[in-house]
Amino acid sequence: MSVQDKVVAGVESGVVGKGRWIEHWEPENDEFWASKGKAIAFRNLVFSIVAEHIGFSVWLLWSIVVVKMYGTFDDSGALVTAGANGWALTAGQGLTLLAVASGVGAFLRIPYTFAVPVFGGRNWTVISALLLLVPTLGLAWVVGRPETSFTILVLIAATAGFGGGNFASSMANISFFYPDKEKGWALGLNAAGGNIGVAVAQKIVPLAIGVGALGLANAGLVYVPLALAAAVLAFLFMDNLSEAKADPQPTARSLKHGHTWLMAFLYIGTFGSFIGYSAAFPTLLAVVFERADIALSWGFLGALVGSLSRPIGGRLADRFGGSFITVVSFVVMAGAGYAAVVGVQQKSLIIFFLSFMLLFVFTGIGNGSTYRMIPSIFTRLRGTHGDATPEATLDFKRQAAGAVGIISSIGAFGGFAIPFVYKWSRAAFDGSIVPALQIYVVVFLVMAALTWAFYLRKGATMRNV
Repeated sequence: MSVQDKVVAGVESGVVGKGRWIEHWEPENDEFWASKGKAIAFRNLVFSIVAEHIGFSVWLLWSIVVVKMYGTFDDSGALVTAGANGWALTAGQGLTLLAVASGVGAFLRIPYTFAVPVFGGRNWTVISALLLLVPTLGLAWVVGRPETSFTILVLIAATAGFGGGNFASSMANISFFYPDKEKGWALGLNAAGGNIGVAVAQKIVPLAIGVGALGLANAGLVYVPLALAAAVLAFLFMDNLSEAKADPQPTARSLKHGHTWLMAFLYIGTFGSFIGYSAAFPTLLAVVFERADIALSWGFLGALVGSLSRPIGGRLADRFGGSFITVVSFVVMAGAGYAAVVGVQQKSLIIFFLSFMLLFVFTGIGNGSTYRMIPSIFTRLRGTHGDATPEATLDFKRQAAGAVGIISSIGAFGGFAIPFVYKWSRAAFDGSIVPALQIYVVVFLVMAALTWAFYLRKGATMRNV
């Protein structure tokens, strides 16, 4: 049977079976891809982006809500003015809420990665979208009860992590749909569509809070119908791939490669910085510069430019190599971090704001380029094993998909660490965030050096991945 016959017999009449399972999938075959594969992959990409976008929005809801919940205190620590709905959070409490939501989201990326092989990409997208009802309804309930203990508030904020887990399963799933030559762009679009949910949430939540009598509760309620819509759309229009449905062993095997752990560390610097800074940026504007108005009106811009630059990073990596773009990104991020230090020291909101915009742009570019490196590394690893059989190719493809989820999970813990580093810096250095920013600059330079040493220098086994 010719490839075209397989396309017709498989894609049109036998590919989508009970429960919308696709049994025949050959994205590396140009004829298959052009005839049917590309259209099916794009349809799944679109609705994956929709669900992931809502997930990211829910994950970062608290980044805006806490700005409205801060109290003002005098030098003795006595409350001067309460925030919205009678809340009086300190800066430390707010940063704790942000860190916990980020940390839970990072942790959940591990089981979410395994969920795609177990349940299927389409099926798990439906389930994960429905799980978003827990944090949205929980937030809507608790913000109207300032008498609630901080422990309960932390537990409810932690459920926002359901939205962070979505990313790992979505990226692992989409990686199966596209051929290697288009993975950078496809994964970049998928990630950017999700990442931009942070900016959208940070823009529309302040508007939603000001509408009607429910106030802060609207921050959660506005995403309830959107989560339901994402689940319905995934159910109607997405597919499961049989080749992605496997036991967890390929993911487990991916952990045996040192490059998986190194890429996870580098991803802390790119995505971890993006999500950590996105969560903390409005709080820094409100607390360090005492400009809550700027935080609520313009704080979303960081997440926006970081999201929009992510597919650009993927495209640049497709053309110039992910390792080169990643090194450039870390160097520029270090420079932007130094400029932010200058902004704080000179008490210049303009310098601080613009330096963070540059930092956000290159977290996005670095996100796209590091993600492009992962499948390239596993393709190279397959070559070093000297096994080009279809079985070996599929196994390393599954390992790469599993590594994507694991790396995204570890990288996302940067979002957990960054708010706590700011909290430590303020507590240890009389309210200053300069030491925290200086730490970030050093870390970015170390990551640039490691990327060059393992993936760019002449003689490196993984050079120019």
